[in-house]
Amino acid sequence: MIKLKLALDWTPNVNHIGFIIAKELGLYKQEGIDLEILNPKDDNYAMTPGKKLELDLADFAIAPFETVISLNNKTNPVQAIAIYTIFQKDLSCIVALKSSNIKSPKMLDGKSYASYKARYEDLIVKEMINNDGGKGNVTIIYPEKLGIWNTLLNGKADATWIFDNWEGIEASGKNIELDKFTLSEFNIPYGYSPIVLTKKENISKHKEVYSKFIKATQKGFLFTRNHLSESAEILKRYVTEYDLKNIDLEKAISFSITHLGDESSCGIMEQERVVKFINWIVNKGLEDKIIINQSLFTNELFE
Repeated sequence: MIKLKLALDWTPNVNHIGFIIAKELGLYKQEGIDLEILNPKDDNYAMTPGKKLELDLADFAIAPFETVISLNNKTNPVQAIAIYTIFQKDLSCIVALKSSNIKSPKMLDGKSYASYKARYEDLIVKEMINNDGGKGNVTIIYPEKLGIWNTLLNGKADATWIFDNWEGIEASGKNIELDKFTLSEFNIPYGYSPIVLTKKENISKHKEVYSKFIKATQKGFLFTRNHLSESAEILKRYVTEYDLKNIDLEKAISFSITHLGDESSCGIMEQERVVKFINWIVNKGLEDKIIINQSLFTNELFE
């Protein structure tokens, strides 16, 4: 049995359901893999999943595609590469409470935005405001990461970035009305998020076992499509007590599974979508054009 470690990007939630299912149903063990799932709550997000990968504290990390770009272009580069996308569609959005009367991004001018301090995040939000006809003069605040959603609910921030299939489900269940703004609506060609990344050298050394990890992971995600109740029961064992009380897990899974893809597309990334995002990043002056020719993702582990 080969021991592998996966660093989560957040406390266990619906985005991680395929990994959890594959672990709990023994799909990884069938492939000779003993997978340990690293929960960021254990260190209160003191170290990002990308950093855990960089320091070889994890074999795989879950993060936005931006993390791959960031690692490859540090002062001391890390040859990281995306190997699996959880969703075929971006399920994230910028939100404001409907009661705040922020009906579109331009109305965030003069307001506050609670940021995760993710790469490009603050500029993306300002760009969205600009594209809506605003000035982009939003005040950015940086609360403790695991408490950012609550800063919106308790009025300490006017807007933040959420996953509609998680915090959005919580809001709906509590009859909290949100105004939601997606990046695509405002001409920002966002990439894949979240994705699984690893180091290129790891693939070279362990391609066979990494392919087996991908195979079991894909089976885990696809399992949820036809086993909603069972999947929710399994997820219950992993989520925080707060999430268990506040989020309808079956609704979150049901929302998510329609965007996983099918047997032929689940986990696969498309070149065109990645290129659009990378070109946008370069055109906005966020990165040097060198990233256009970098190898930042691969589907080779599906072969």
